[in-house]
Amino acid sequence: MKLGRSLACLLLLTMVACAGAKAQSIENPVLNHDFPDPTVINVGGKYYGYATNSVVKGKYEHVQLATSTDLQHWTDVGDALPNGATWAKRDYWAPHVIYDGQQKKYILFFSARSANSDADMCIGVATADNPEGPFIDKGTPLIAGKGFANIDPFAMIDPKSGKKLLYWGSDHEPIKVQELSDNWLEFKTGSTAKPVQQPALEKNYTSLIEGAWVDYNKGYYYLYYSGDNCCGPHANYAVLVSRSKSPFGPFTRFGEANGSNSSVILEKDSKWNAPGHNSIFRSDKKMIYIAYHAIPAGGGPRVLLIKSIVYKNNWPVVINK
Repeated sequence: MKLGRSLACLLLLTMVACAGAKAQSIENPVLNHDFPDPTVINVGGKYYGYATNSVVKGKYEHVQLATSTDLQHWTDVGDALPNGATWAKRDYWAPHVIYDGQQKKYILFFSARSANSDADMCIGVATADNPEGPFIDKGTPLIAGKGFANIDPFAMIDPKSGKKLLYWGSDHEPIKVQELSDNWLEFKTGSTAKPVQQPALEKNYTSLIEGAWVDYNKGYYYLYYSGDNCCGPHANYAVLVSRSKSPFGPFTRFGEANGSNSSVILEKDSKWNAPGHNSIFRSDKKMIYIAYHAIPAGGGPRVLLIKSIVYKNNWPVVINK
């Protein structure tokens, strides 16, 4: 009898604990103004959101920064890259921030249009001691080239090897990955860019792919990406996913694994059009969330939305609450 009561109490405590660990309910949008290409990171229970350039309260910001302690209520706190970059003239897009615990530095990767007529969109790197910045650009672009292939950077420290990696790409070209130097400011000597996801492999949303984000979960590297057209009156955008046992691939598309040839996990609905360019982050309670922009069904700017996700059968599922 005592054993039975003990087991019952243990079961009850487990149920309570599980209930307490549920992801919170969030009412979207959480930030109702132009906030495209969002990266959200968790720094000790405080959330920092970074986004593409925009005018906020009448002031131009190169890299928008907003903060929250509960994911529902956000405060605009200014420009994370207030001085921009000396090599760039405009179009500061798709910022990504990562913390290096060994160097005790926050690293900001961003896209921007070169002031040099020999290049178009480039990827830059800036550093700061704090997540709110001010981030200081290193003075030259990490990657420069013509067209829009060099945009949408995402950096990570490989949890298995400790290598520092950068993913990027767009402009109807593959998403690529390449190893970075230890200081994050250039590519590692002898490294080369490797394509990990090809465009135009599915009927919908893949003629152009971009907005890479890699999340490591239980032995798999999940490559989230978006396509086709993020913006404007003909916006047609969605989030897709593939996975691999290695950060360098080969990646298997969700549409390959389930036989549907559709790797979409998030697309338009009756309220929101063209959702995409996501980031993945975790709360202190290890709940997993996806942050992304979307356009209200009636039109408007790309605003910030957040939903919870879970991994089921080793694939991500967006919880549409």
